[in-house]
Amino acid sequence: MIDVQEAKYDGDYRIWLKFSSGEEGIVDVADIVAKYPAAWPLLDPEAFEQFFLDEWPTLAWSCGFDLSPERLYELATGKAPAWTVHG
Repeated sequence: MIDVQEAKYDGDYRIWLKFSSGEEGIVDVADIVAKYPAAWPLLDPEAFEQFFLDEWPTLAWSCGFDLSPERLYELATGKAPAWTVHG
């Protein structure tokens, strides 16, 4: 399993992430925020910046929207977590 260990705001809708694998990357989630009604409160830049790591840990916001560690890993690294790849 992959976890998000650290997350830092990187401007606009970008977030720098460090994963339990040791890998790091920046994700731009502007398209995701615009696509899903549950994320629309995050169109307010001040609300977007208030993310936190929840108990899983993954990226979450107080409006109830979150993004799975696996999806964030794919966005940040361009590859699927090894345990999700079927051979």
